[in-house]
Amino acid sequence: MEDLGSKFVQVVVALAIFAAIIGLIMLIVDRAPKSIRDKVTIAGFLAPAAILLIVGMIWPAVQTTLLAFTDRDGNANGIENFVWMFTEPTALITLRNTVLWMALVPFLATGIGLVYAVIIDKARGERTLKALVFMPMAISMVGAGVIWRFMYAYRGPEQEQIGLLNQILVWLGAEPQQFLLDAPGNTFFLIAVMIWIQVGFAMVILSAAIKGIPAEIVEASRLDGASAWQQFKDITIPSIRGALVVVVTTITIITLKVFDIVRTMTAGNYDTSVIANEMYTQAFRANEPGRGAALALVLFLMVLPVVIYNARVLKQQRQIR
Repeated sequence: MEDLGSKFVQVVVALAIFAAIIGLIMLIVDRAPKSIRDKVTIAGFLAPAAILLIVGMIWPAVQTTLLAFTDRDGNANGIENFVWMFTEPTALITLRNTVLWMALVPFLATGIGLVYAVIIDKARGERTLKALVFMPMAISMVGAGVIWRFMYAYRGPEQEQIGLLNQILVWLGAEPQQFLLDAPGNTFFLIAVMIWIQVGFAMVILSAAIKGIPAEIVEASRLDGASAWQQFKDITIPSIRGALVVVVTTITIITLKVFDIVRTMTAGNYDTSVIANEMYTQAFRANEPGRGAALALVLFLMVLPVVIYNARVLKQQRQIR
């Protein structure tokens, strides 16, 4: 009880000292010129956010960068972790898979979502059709991984199949396939899961952008004899360019950070690992925090150009408006 009482007194004293310091600062600021008071007021409002930014983002980023140049014992090892990343066959497969994800998911998901948005625009039951496609967005990545793991489930040819895709193959007279075990095709089956999730996001954003196209422009193109393809190519695409950029860049960033699907469905085995999964494996499974930090740094550098491009496009659009 005495220890508890002494700690309570220490807390009270600390709070009193803090309140006294704040009061003294306010008194000094109150007597200062107006320009100084305005600057102090602005700094006071920005200070909490700046502190959180430094503590939660900037400092961890600095620590991760420094850790990327150390070995498992914390000793500096130069660029050895990066040499491992670009020479070790397993690491190279990880980088190849990440590039495949980044090249296929954003453009396929956006393309399918755009086509679907155009087809169902002003169609009967549009809301229901949108809800059906958007529904996977409500499922977590882990949940989607579990669902699709059952979809791809494999049993021997003599056994009854529980996976939908293999059951369809059996009905068609073909042999069941080990979709998640055979490389490199298994990576594409994992990519299909991410596309399934992100199509709904792309469809909703692009559908809203399409509805924002002035009806007068569309009607004028029809009167000029433009075909459906010409309207899509010359009116729809240019009009929703900003939305397309946002969708592609957003899905690209999400794809670069993909972890849950790979970890849930294959744990990165069978040549399916990506940078985020390998970062976890090296840092927490293989006891190689330096390699994990190096992978995290490379992942950040891959995301950075996408973010910068997105910011530039949005800035250009604001200037046009």
